Amino acid sequence: MLISGPISGRRRRAAAVAAVLTCSAVLTGPDPAAAGGPPSPSAGAPRLEWRPCVRGSAFDCASARVPLDYRNPRGRTIELAVIKRPATDPRRRIGTLFFNPGGPGGPGTVQMPQLYPLFPREVRERFDIVSWDPRGIGSSTAVNCFATPGEARAWVTGKPAGFPVDARQRASWIAAYRDLGRRCERRDPELLRHVSTADTARDLDGLRQAVGEPQLSYLGISYGTFLGATYANLFPGRVRAMVLDSSIDPQAWTNHASSAAPRLTTFLRMGADLGAAATLDQFLTKCGATTTARCAFSAGGPKATRDKFDQLLRRLREHPVGTWTYGRTVGDVVNGLYHLHPGWTNLAERLQALWQGRIPAPSPLPAAPPVPYPNPYLGDEQAAAVFCSDSPNPGDPGVYHALEEFSARRAGEAGRFWTWAAEPCATWPALAANSYRGPWNRPTAHPVLVVGTTYDPATPYSGAQALAGELAHARLLTHHGYGHTALTNPSSCVNAHESRYLIDGTLPPPGTACRQDTPPFAAPRPSGGVATGGGATAGRRP
Repeated sequence: MLISGPISGRRRRAAAVAAVLTCSAVLTGPDPAAAGGPPSPSAGAPRLEWRPCVRGSAFDCASARVPLDYRNPRGRTIELAVIKRPATDPRRRIGTLFFNPGGPGGPGTVQMPQLYPLFPREVRERFDIVSWDPRGIGSSTAVNCFATPGEARAWVTGKPAGFPVDARQRASWIAAYRDLGRRCERRDPELLRHVSTADTARDLDGLRQAVGEPQLSYLGISYGTFLGATYANLFPGRVRAMVLDSSIDPQAWTNHASSAAPRLTTFLRMGADLGAAATLDQFLTKCGATTTARCAFSAGGPKATRDKFDQLLRRLREHPVGTWTYGRTVGDVVNGLYHLHPGWTNLAERLQALWQGRIPAPSPLPAAPPVPYPNPYLGDEQAAAVFCSDSPNPGDPGVYHALEEFSARRAGEAGRFWTWAAEPCATWPALAANSYRGPWNRPTAHPVLVVGTTYDPATPYSGAQALAGELAHARLLTHHGYGHTALTNPSSCVNAHESRYLIDGTLPPPGTACRQDTPPFAAPRPSGGVATGGGATAGRRP
C-alpha cells in the first residue's frame, strides 16, 4: 500500500497496491505508557556505526537494533536499515533532518537517495538527511510471506490487475488476499503485531537519540505525515521542526478512534476517491486544452478529451489490449497522476497507445541508488501489515462491491480503484499490539508546518486542512498545483518557506499559498510564484 506511489525501483504491478494496498483491522486502544511519553526508558538508544553504503558513495549506511515490543525492551529485537547523506556545508551544519517517504511501505534507504536532489538546496547544505526502512519494510526486518520469489510472483499474477471488475474477479481478488493473510500468519505472527505507526514512531525517537539530537527535525510526505502526527503526540516536547507534506486526516485514518465497525473504507473517509476524480478531471481538461504535441491524448478540447477517455474505458471493458484491462488501466491512471512532470505526459502517451490498440511502452525505472540493496523485496504484505495496525476498514469482503458502486457514483472510475485498494484488510489476520489513535492536539515544543496540494489524487487538500486544524499548533501552507506531494512536484516558493522554517523556525504568514514551478503540459518556467503572502521568497531557487 503505497499512498506515495512507486518512486523506488519496486516491481511494476498493475494491482491496486501499486498506489495503495490497504487492510482493515479493529484497533486496540492507545498505549497508556506512550500517551505520556516514551513507553520504556530502559529501551535506550540504538548504536549506529556509519560506513559508506558502497565504495565511493556520498551516502552512509548503518543498522540499528531496536526492541520488537517496546513494552518488553529486553525481548526479541529487530533490525532497521538506516541511511544518511551528510550536510554539504558542514561548517554551517545545524543538525539532522529525518525523512520518511510515505507508503506505508516506502523504503527510505532507496527513496531518500532518489529524492535527495529535490530537497531544497539550503536544507541539503545545513542538515544531515537521515532516512530508514521502517520496521517490516525493505531491508529492515521485513514482513515476507512467501518462501521464494517465484511464489511471490505467482501470487501477484494470479489475481486481477488494478481491481476486480465482475463477480468472478471479485471472488478471485478476495480469495487471493485471504490467502496472503494466512501465509503471513504462518510465517511470523509476532512481527505482524508490532509494525504499527506507533511502533515506528518509537523507533524514530530512538534514532533521534542515536544521532545525538535533543529534539526532532522531520520531513514526512504522504503516509509520513501520519507518522509525524503520531510522533508529535507521543513525544510533543521533542519536536524541533516538522514538515508534513500531502497530509492525512488522522481522524479519518483512525475512524475517529471509534470501536464501532466502520461503514466506509479509510480512503473513502479520507476522500481519496474525490481527490483522484478532481485531479483526473484537471488532467483531461488541461490535456484537451492543448495540442497533441504537448499531450498525446488530446482530442482538441476538454469535453472531447473526456468523452474520448470514457470511450476508451468502455472499450477496454470488452476488449483489453494485451494485459491492459479496464481495471489495470484505471489503476495506472490513478498512479500516473501522482507526478506532474513527466508523469502526466507519459500517462497521456500510454492512453493514446491504448486508444490506437497498441500496448504502451513500459515506463523507465529510476536509476538504482548507490546502496547495497537498491531493489529490496517490497511485497504487498509489507504495506498491508502496517496499515492494518492503524486504520479500520469494513471486515466483510462482501460489502466492497456496494461500496465500489457508492464511490463510483460520487467519484467515477477512480472510486472503484480506491474502494478495492482497502479490501485486502477485510481478511487481514493481525491486530496491532501497541497502537495510537489520539488525541492529536497535544501542545508541541515548536509549531508544525503542514503543506497541502490543491489537486492531489491520493491525499486531498481537505486532509491538510483537517490535520492543520487537529494539531495543537500548526500552520497550513497551500500549494496550488497538481500531483501527490510538493516535494516531487516542486515549487520554489514552497521550498523557500520550508527551508526558512527548518533552518530558523520561521513559519509562513497565515494564508500563504504557492504555485507550482511548471504547469501541466507546458515548457518549464524559471520559478514558482506566491498566490497570497510570502512574496519575498517567490524567486528563490532550491
